[in-house]
Amino acid sequence: MAGEHKDRLGDKLRNVEAAREDQWARKRDAELIEVMRGRLARIACPNCKQFLIAKTEAGLKMQACPGGHGAWLDAAALKSALKEHKLAGTKPQTTVR
Repeated sequence: MAGEHKDRLGDKLRNVEAAREDQWARKRDAELIEVMRGRLARIACPNCKQFLIAKTEAGLKMQACPGGHGAWLDAAALKSALKEHKLAGTKPQTTVR
C-alpha cells in the first residue's frame, strides 16, 4: 500500500513538472512569435533597402516602397485585385521579377 501511494505521488510530481515545462514553452513561443512579427513589419525594399510602409490604394492593403520601387500584396489582396480586374474585363498590369 505504501509503495502504491509513493508511485502515485511520483506520477503527480512528474505531471506537475511536465505542466510547468509546457507552460514555460508556450510563454517562450509567444515571445518568439512577437519578435518575428516585429521583424516582419520591418521589411525592406529589395531595390533601395528603405523599409516598406503600409498603404491602402483602391481598397487594397499593401506594403509599398517609399521610393516608388513597387508594392507587395498578400495572397488575399492579390486574389481580390485579380478578381476585380477580371470582372471589369481589364487585364491587370503586373511585373514579375
